Amino acid sequence: MKNYSTQSIRNIVLLGGTRSGKTTLAEAMLYEGKVIDRRGTVEAKSTVSDFTEVEQLNQRSIYATPLYAEYMDHKFNFIDAPGADDFIGGLISAFKVCDAGVMLVNSQAGVEVGTEIHGRYVEKYKFPMVIAVSQLDAEKADWNNTIDSLHQSFDRKPVVIQYPVNPGPDFDSFIDVKTMKMYKFTDDNGTRQEFDIPADQMDKAQQYRSELVEIAATASEELMEKFFETGELSWDEMNDGLNRGFANGDIYPIFCLSAKKDIGVKRIMEFIINVAPAPKENPDGPASIFFYKTAVEQHLGDVSYFKVMNGKLTEGMDLVNPVTGDKERITTLYAVAGKKKEKVTELVAGDLGCTVKLKSVKTDQTLNAPGYDQVTEPVVFPQSKYRAAIKAKDEKDEEKLGEALQRLSAEDPTYIVDYSKELKQTIINCQGEQHINILKWKINNDYKIEVEFFAPKIPYRETITKVANATYRHKKQSGGAGQFGEVTLLIEPIVEGVDTTAKFKIDGKEQVMNVKSKEEFTLPWGGKWEFYNCVVGGAIDASFMPAIKKGLVQKMEEGPLTGSYARDIRVFVYDGKMHPVDSKEIAFIIAGRNAFKDAFKNAGPKIMEPVYMVEITVPGDCVGDVMSDLQNRRGIMEGMDTVKGFQVLKARVPLAELYRYSTTLSSLTSGRATFTQEFLEYQQVPADVQDKLLKAYAAENADEDE
Repeated sequence: MKNYSTQSIRNIVLLGGTRSGKTTLAEAMLYEGKVIDRRGTVEAKSTVSDFTEVEQLNQRSIYATPLYAEYMDHKFNFIDAPGADDFIGGLISAFKVCDAGVMLVNSQAGVEVGTEIHGRYVEKYKFPMVIAVSQLDAEKADWNNTIDSLHQSFDRKPVVIQYPVNPGPDFDSFIDVKTMKMYKFTDDNGTRQEFDIPADQMDKAQQYRSELVEIAATASEELMEKFFETGELSWDEMNDGLNRGFANGDIYPIFCLSAKKDIGVKRIMEFIINVAPAPKENPDGPASIFFYKTAVEQHLGDVSYFKVMNGKLTEGMDLVNPVTGDKERITTLYAVAGKKKEKVTELVAGDLGCTVKLKSVKTDQTLNAPGYDQVTEPVVFPQSKYRAAIKAKDEKDEEKLGEALQRLSAEDPTYIVDYSKELKQTIINCQGEQHINILKWKINNDYKIEVEFFAPKIPYRETITKVANATYRHKKQSGGAGQFGEVTLLIEPIVEGVDTTAKFKIDGKEQVMNVKSKEEFTLPWGGKWEFYNCVVGGAIDASFMPAIKKGLVQKMEEGPLTGSYARDIRVFVYDGKMHPVDSKEIAFIIAGRNAFKDAFKNAGPKIMEPVYMVEITVPGDCVGDVMSDLQNRRGIMEGMDTVKGFQVLKARVPLAELYRYSTTLSSLTSGRATFTQEFLEYQQVPADVQDKLLKAYAAENADEDE
């Protein structure tokens, strides 16, 4: 491979829904770029992209695959991104390192779920994008329906550059209204002939041409003035308007494509070379590279994929992680075409490549030449939409499972692994049920561990609503020294903004607590608690107060109702007894813990549950079904808005009702809706839910006692 300057590089991401033809287009681009001499197919499992076993089994892209081609003295780096929303992490990483996109839209179906989802990200980032209407050789290809659906989804941004003369199984020609020529293809290898536009197509071509010129004129005030005055733009003016609009993400040029027959592939590549932006990275100065992807590949081991963010990277260069200080040597450099890697000696700013066998680098990290402190901002991945608890079927595999999850999370950062000390579970947060199924397949097949998934426990909280007191005496005598400790305490709820009066009615009598000391604690699980030492007359020696507090904290860490954390409680220790010989720290730990437990159960205890604000972007025709489902999940609607033809619903929903919600939402909307969720607050569970939780906890403890 020759060396390329930054200005001769184009970084492109292939977008579109599942089965829109991205991988087939990638094969054709690799073929045109002389990387391969024979095009593979998804059906034959012979493509350069989608080369992993799990992708071939599923016949779909699961990982974002970096590829390259050389064409017209330029280097194309292009990333074949997954179409399904469950694997969105690969697409977001590609947006980080690419400068433009090619959106494939299946002419048999028009705009589909994947088109809509990817399109939202394109518009969010104002990303330059070409639209390729694909599979125009299919029997059910429908050009007009596809164009209508594009305008419904993207308003006036899509503009026709090419339209097909004969869509369907005989498709071999299209008209380019920019060049005002017809192109006819004579074989399946991209061989084309150029003709004048036939007379029976001239009116249609002129109509599309007028629309093209009008859209180009909107790129600047000068062009608009010229267009209003003359009704036309020169060739150079039209090009200028199209280029500006494309670069700003205001115009989506539409091209014709049959990647299977290699029809239209060259023209798209030519357009990208001529119009798509070159990388913005600086080719001068110290080297800096950013890692956007890591993988484990057969025969190579750990493979780290990067973009050169500054300067020039050469083989054998020593680099430093500016955050950790770790040093790495780049022993080998590769240009990447899926599983095919070509060894190179250098890569310049803006180029993509990979290296192997680095010691400690992870996705989202930067390596620099010594003394250079640039740190590239990390990729911001979408919030998780699905959570599940995981464990090994054989307990002996738990440690091995932990190591496997760490490796898999490093390969795909949208797998977030968290061990919850509170729930005593390992929780996987990810993007959906398909995503979790791929994780299970890899654990089973790559790491040979049998695992099971199940609904995670809910991190409930326990608190109280009224005042209660209790006394507990711990007395134990078993030969020799005994144990003795008695604690009398009172508890009341902490209400935000309300201080205690320290006046209570105990056993029908008014009592004012004689506060000797007060301590306030912020709890790591949220909320707080306060401890008041009100003991008078030496009933309990001050040296035992830390033991009593320890007992209280132990019981707050395992609440009396369901074993969940307790919070927002004020505790007054005001009486008790001790023994000159048998009183020990352990006795007062036990006495304090049990006195708290007894008082808690008489203090109007309540269980609180985490509530999330859920925001759902849903097509208008599915709103009724989605709202009905939210009501069944104890959701409370907070508002509704309209954004780009979609309804945005906001609702407060308990976390306990959100298990597998992404699966249900996909089913209700045929995969067209997406959602985000964010923790909002804890609120009291309804009485019937609390009763079920108490019974379930009692039954669980009864089983343990047996």
